[in-house]
Amino acid sequence: MAEPGFELPLLLFAGFRSLIDRLHAELALVGHPDVRPAHGFAMQAIGVGGATASDVGRRLGISKQAAGKTVDRLEVLGYAERVDDPVDARRKLVRLTPHGIDALERSAEIFDRLRGEWAEVLGERRLRDLEGGLRAVVPADGFRLDVAGWFGG
Repeated sequence: MAEPGFELPLLLFAGFRSLIDRLHAELALVGHPDVRPAHGFAMQAIGVGGATASDVGRRLGISKQAAGKTVDRLEVLGYAERVDDPVDARRKLVRLTPHGIDALERSAEIFDRLRGEWAEVLGERRLRDLEGGLRAVVPADGFRLDVAGWFGG
């Protein structure tokens, strides 16, 4: 008998939460105790090249005002800064600070370690099959960073 369909999204979400919760617990131990999941999505939306607040909002699926508040918080925490846009002096560009880049780099290292733990439990082949299967059903236009906005309705 097939598993009930409603379990699939719950299991996927539980797996996502377990990874994100572990990530943030470990980030706290290595100098990033204030980073929250929404901050991580925002830092990904800013990227290493920087972005405007409008770009951040669009990438996160939230309003420009909500993006501005998130950027304000990242500034207070020392993860981002606003600078003059070298292409258009009328605009401000949001850039990650060295502290923000460190948080992203450490996140990548932690995610690699967590993936290794999943590989130990599932086996590398099963994990690669799972990842490949998910890639096959995820839309071709790639990953969207608007999870926080999507959950908000």
